[in-house]
Amino acid sequence: MSIIKITESTKINDLIEEYPFVIDTLMKLNPKLKRLRNPFLRKTVGRRATLTDVSQMSGSTISQLVQAIATSIEKNTTEKVQVEISEQAKSGWQSERARRQEMLKALILELHEGGELDDLQKRFNELLGDVDASEIAAMEQALIDEGSLTAEQITKLCDLHVGIFEYSLDQHTRPETLPGHPIHTYMQENQVARTLISEIRQTSNPETIKKLQEIEIHYTRLENQLFPKLEHAGFTGPSQVMWAKHDEVRELFRQEELNIKELITQIEDLIFKEETILFPTALDLLGSKEWAGVRNGEEEIGYAWVTPGSEWVPITPETIHKTDITGHDLLQLRTGQLNLSQVSLLLTHLPIEISYIDENDTVRFYSDTPERTFPRSPGVIGRKVQNCHPKKSVHIVNRILDAFKSGQKDSAEFWIKSNDRFIHIRYFAVRDKDKNYRGTLEVTQDVTTIRELEGEQRLLSWQD
Repeated sequence: MSIIKITESTKINDLIEEYPFVIDTLMKLNPKLKRLRNPFLRKTVGRRATLTDVSQMSGSTISQLVQAIATSIEKNTTEKVQVEISEQAKSGWQSERARRQEMLKALILELHEGGELDDLQKRFNELLGDVDASEIAAMEQALIDEGSLTAEQITKLCDLHVGIFEYSLDQHTRPETLPGHPIHTYMQENQVARTLISEIRQTSNPETIKKLQEIEIHYTRLENQLFPKLEHAGFTGPSQVMWAKHDEVRELFRQEELNIKELITQIEDLIFKEETILFPTALDLLGSKEWAGVRNGEEEIGYAWVTPGSEWVPITPETIHKTDITGHDLLQLRTGQLNLSQVSLLLTHLPIEISYIDENDTVRFYSDTPERTFPRSPGVIGRKVQNCHPKKSVHIVNRILDAFKSGQKDSAEFWIKSNDRFIHIRYFAVRDKDKNYRGTLEVTQDVTTIRELEGEQRLLSWQD
């Protein structure tokens, strides 16, 4: 007769693997524990959960739980069980939040394997009962980071993810900030969008639908101002997942036969995700300096329907210690000398738009020309260029960069029609004197007028 030892730190998955009938014993203590039959739950929660954790899930004391398991093993096998329980509980996780994270991941993994939403909602309420936005955000980010799911998989089912936790999320207070804070502005825009959607449901007025399309400005500001700061904080989920959802809305607006029901459903879903997950998480992750960076440059993109207030003033090192860069130091160039002010003026007066990314694919500069073909704002500086494009086109960007880095190509060009304008876009590999790749230059030019030129206009006839 062999002897096995069970303690408060024994892993539940180890017991179930060795003695499958233990699940029936646990169900007698609490029917909710039948979920331990699920392999996905055991893969995540069960991998770490100790008998201490199971006792908390079952509502039984550790002594009651361990004794019931010991009795069951001795009844169904020839083995003798030695029970050793100390007074100090020993969870498989360092914190309650870590335990909850594993349970959330288990539910989402099961959903991706075809689990029923209604059943998962019930089990969520039984297991956790409440959850905040940061927990969901951290869970999705962890699944991406550890390779359990791709960003595309999370995008595909993110509506269902929220569906599991929707009631719990809706109980949390929505973020309230001072007028002028980016979140306050986003929330104001969402409120206008709700009003427009209500009007569209009643009348389907084409003018109101056209007005609703301004929400694309809201999305562009999120993509160029907020998402880069979240990426820097290690939270890449929104730029990978929500941007794809933004593009779906943009595509709906551009369809010849507009599906109004689908359009407003998509917009309302995005509003819900923003206000219950994205914004609360962003407020947790970003400090005053980061929010100042989000705010800086918003005007360059613009706002949908609203004008930001001015009550919010970020406290940053820059606002405390005013810096004055005179720009009088001269830059020694190969063909002349310019000070910083002159360089800035020269670049902003070019009749083209240029952007530069370095050899590490990081955006380092764009020319702040008065009229831009594509929106740019300071939020893109320091961002990986791959994160500045929708997921559906990133593979093309990478192909161009790979061709430049390998020396296979030195340029690439494209031309598109945007409304009634003809846009010429060129990419050039930037190389040093030793032919080493040092980055890529993007040049964008509206050539509509140039393509229409005929005959000649010489210098002497300029004022004629």
